[in-house]
Amino acid sequence: MFGFQKLDVYRCAVTFLGVASTLAERVPRGHSALADQLRRAALSVSLNIAEGSGKGTMEDREARRFYAIARGSALECAAIVDALLALQFVLGDEATRAHELLERMVSMLTRMARVGE
Repeated sequence: MFGFQKLDVYRCAVTFLGVASTLAERVPRGHSALADQLRRAALSVSLNIAEGSGKGTMEDREARRFYAIARGSALECAAIVDALLALQFVLGDEATRAHELLERMVSMLTRMARVGE
């Protein structure tokens, strides 16, 4: 098992990736760019966490940069989920589950990006 696979934030990110995929499937034709952006941003979170963990300790500047990028991608996902809800492409309970995971990830990534500053 790789070190990043042990991180709670990574496990949340992978869980969210599955949630995001389900939400993206609900997006109707004509809005495929929104679904694609959600998929890309959701994948970016877990990829940047993995890459950041490979850059050394959390105190390392480069590792913190990848965690900050992951945080930005998670925030982007939250905005996309809001858009999906506003456009009535997803149900409230689906958006709530997505937001819960995203809030948890953003909280952890915020701390990880700031360690050692």
